[in-house]
Amino acid sequence: MIKNSFLNKLKSQKGQSLLIVVLVMVIALTVGLSIASRSITSFKNSTDQVNSQKALSAAEAGVEQAIKSNASIANSNFSQDSGFTTTLTQISGTTFILNGGNPISQDDGIDLWLTPYSSDSASLYQNPWNGTFTVYWGDASGACNNAALEVVLISGTRTAPSIQRYAFDPCQTRSTGNHFTYISPGQSTVAGKTFYYQSQTIPVTNGLIARIIPVYANTPAALIGTAAFPSQGSVITSVGTAGSTARKVNVFQGYPEVPSEYFLYNLFSP
Repeated sequence: MIKNSFLNKLKSQKGQSLLIVVLVMVIALTVGLSIASRSITSFKNSTDQVNSQKALSAAEAGVEQAIKSNASIANSNFSQDSGFTTTLTQISGTTFILNGGNPISQDDGIDLWLTPYSSDSASLYQNPWNGTFTVYWGDASGACNNAALEVVLISGTRTAPSIQRYAFDPCQTRSTGNHFTYISPGQSTVAGKTFYYQSQTIPVTNGLIARIIPVYANTPAALIGTAAFPSQGSVITSVGTAGSTARKVNVFQGYPEVPSEYFLYNLFSP
């Protein structure tokens, strides 16, 4: 009897030992899988970060190459796993977004070329533009949170230019103090982007150049004219790749700005 009791106790202890061994193996396996999973995730994140930086560098290199060549570049590879594709689009025609879609800086503005730009000063301000145009700007944040707009137009000839100024404000309380023309809200879609205010129609006869200047705030803006405008510059879209990662860079390359003194003081010289 004593012998049977001892054998039963021994068998019971063997069962408990097996259970403890199984539990230890499960815990060790769980910890090991957790560490392996974290290591794999950390390695993947590190690889993604490296590829993201490589892709961004490739995209920026694509922008530089497009500026040098003044042309689109398709499928240029640095190595087997990295490269870029760059598209250069000239901004011209009757309808386009100003400044490549970037907000125009308050009190600084952007030039609207009404004659073809040339790096040769003797060729500047040839073939003046004729027609009318309307400027669209603003977002849905409210009239008095949006910019007012000043348009300074220089027309005529190189030797005898004239200047006209137009000023529009969607905020009625501001317009009574600054004497800008009040513009009521009117939602419009131009070149796929929605704007909430538009200027009155601006007539142009023998237009040479204009400057569109936001007042009180930065703002995106667009333009619609009755005749095609000359090139205003180009938008460069460069997509860099590295492994399975892609990064996109958009850059607006405009022409050199005309000194603001020409618009402020009506000084205009070839």
